[in-house]
Amino acid sequence: MVTTRRKLLINAGAGLGLGVLGAGWHTTTRAAPGARKLVMGQSVPLTGAASEIGLAFAAGAKLYVDAFNEKKDAPLELELRQLDDGYDAARAGANAKKLLADGADLLFGFVGTASSTAAANVAKEQGAVLLAPFAAADNLRDGSFPQVFHVRPSMTDEAFKIVQHAATIGHTRIAVLGEDDAMGRAGLAAVEMAMKELKLPPPVASAFVPTNSAKVDAAVATISAQKPQVVIQASLFNTTAAFIRAMRKSGWGGTFMNFSMVGMDPLFVALGKDIRGVVISQVVPSPRSTATPIVREYLAAIDNSDQTPSYESLEGFIAAKTLGEAVRRNGAGLNRASMQKALNSLGELDVGGYRLRLRAGVHDSAWAIDLVTVTADGRVIR
Repeated sequence: MVTTRRKLLINAGAGLGLGVLGAGWHTTTRAAPGARKLVMGQSVPLTGAASEIGLAFAAGAKLYVDAFNEKKDAPLELELRQLDDGYDAARAGANAKKLLADGADLLFGFVGTASSTAAANVAKEQGAVLLAPFAAADNLRDGSFPQVFHVRPSMTDEAFKIVQHAATIGHTRIAVLGEDDAMGRAGLAAVEMAMKELKLPPPVASAFVPTNSAKVDAAVATISAQKPQVVIQASLFNTTAAFIRAMRKSGWGGTFMNFSMVGMDPLFVALGKDIRGVVISQVVPSPRSTATPIVREYLAAIDNSDQTPSYESLEGFIAAKTLGEAVRRNGAGLNRASMQKALNSLGELDVGGYRLRLRAGVHDSAWAIDLVTVTADGRVIR
């Protein structure tokens, strides 16, 4: 699995042109010359703290767009323009404005809670759609952001599934570890809401650590002092790995549970055999589950590329296919002005055994969420 992740990063880098990375780097997947096209504007962390996640998500979206255009059976072709934001919300917001100014018909697939919020605000100001933000805060799902359409379940949905599982096995002393940023705070709020809905006592402890940091000693002291049975982590893989190691070194023997945005493959690279017993929420099917039609389609596209499968890449593929379905159903007239109406018209959408609810303000059902563990040798177990 370590080899697989490294290969993905190397191959994604080769496919996306990462050899020329720089502050103004961007990549474009263009439609054929002369073709009528719909332009997708995406800002992702191709460098920085979340680059492993951003690279995989961006590569999966590109994989679908290339396959969609190669078929030449739709009324429009897709063009995907991708910019690097380095997991910085200010850069993501600036990229959103640039992408729309340069002709994007919608914003697509921004990665990170703060970056997604920045993109949503730009979309709202400019009358554009934001489709498929990755790890967006739940406030982007209410009626004040009708132009934001989500492909993944909400953080509250994930938290509910995680907390419900913990309670089912008799673990109600729950603590929360978050990075001191928008994602960490949204994760804590989601866990608190889930525990309230399940009529459980509030978290016994919570602590924040700097984003993408190994400075976890204070958080370990705060959380371990309250003797929780479970620690739910709303953090990226580097911080998550550092905290798990430090807690285990302190003698704590409870269960670690994580939101999907942790990045399972890079967490395995960071932890190695220490990942044993760690539980991770996943919001898309296993990228090797050939019983699921969308995964078979994804793997067929992978076979014609130099990529390897991952959860994050599959989510990017599914997100892009959602737009592909909108193109197929709404014809050549689809553009920025008609995008919101077209996506609303999709309602409940099955994209190959993976069902979506695209109506504004609707949280996705928790049945779409799996809890998995990774063995010391890299096997994923549900």
